[in-house]
Amino acid sequence: MRRGSKRFGYNSSRCFRRGRSGLDIYEASEHGRQMNEPPHDTEPDAGLQPAPGAHREQGLRWALTKVPQIIVLFWVSKIVITAMGEATSDYMNAVLGGTIGVPIMLIVLCVALKLQFSQDRYVAWRYWFVVVAIAVFGTSAADGLHVVFGIAYPVSTALCAVVLACVFTAWYRSEGTLSIHSIYTPRRERYYWGTVFATFALGTAAGDMTATAMHLGYFPSALLFIGLILIPLIAWRLGLNSIVAFWFAYILTRPLGASFADWLDNSHRLGGLALGTGPVSLGLALVTAGLIAYMAITRVDIQREHSHGLPHEMLVPDSAAAA
Repeated sequence: MRRGSKRFGYNSSRCFRRGRSGLDIYEASEHGRQMNEPPHDTEPDAGLQPAPGAHREQGLRWALTKVPQIIVLFWVSKIVITAMGEATSDYMNAVLGGTIGVPIMLIVLCVALKLQFSQDRYVAWRYWFVVVAIAVFGTSAADGLHVVFGIAYPVSTALCAVVLACVFTAWYRSEGTLSIHSIYTPRRERYYWGTVFATFALGTAAGDMTATAMHLGYFPSALLFIGLILIPLIAWRLGLNSIVAFWFAYILTRPLGASFADWLDNSHRLGGLALGTGPVSLGLALVTAGLIAYMAITRVDIQREHSHGLPHEMLVPDSAAAA
């Protein structure tokens, strides 16, 4: 077991052990706590070479990751699912009522999370099943602040933003990173899904705020969020940290998709196309099922090993490697 270089700010070691589910990965330090995994896109320093077995270790970590590769299809699927979740939540609450509909949504979410956490790597239908369940239940949870408790949309948006900030802070203080490429331990996955839920709630409140409290309407709100979601893309191209850019865009996908769903299913009086929540929910559900089936069959969103550098803890000086 090889010690990490102190020049990187910590002294950690990475080990492998056999468990009931196969090869488990754990990180240890001289303080006995889990340490931060340095960014995956960091180039090796001059004079350093991959530690023996580093390529195999990195490949194992990528095989065990619990999230998909971030490609265009990821963003398309996310926006479609947010729209579907908005329409489905509204339809269930209208037909079943909140006292029946919301508990059903919560049960489905619990089942989805149970299936996701029982798997030791990314499986498309399990991962996206959780996203679908959060999209539906998260809509009702955020709407409940306004409908049930009478909290104004600007206030509920601020509250959801505070919750998200707290989750981000707790995640970073515990793990030292907010990168989704590091989701290969149960604790990090719990932080990840907590963050996803908070982003859905914040996005729902923000979308309702712009459409109703600010009187923009649903379609203008959708156009607004299309413009806003281009900001992190452009900023990332200009050098913005990729983790910041990702979560910035991820939050905005929720109000973007929800605004389009509300525009499709709301009445003409409210500025919508009056297609109805039932037909819109069904149509978007079919599109969602098609996207998930495509990803599950083609495995196009399986994360691949980076070819442009290894994490710092996998690197050792030339002299050590030669020895």
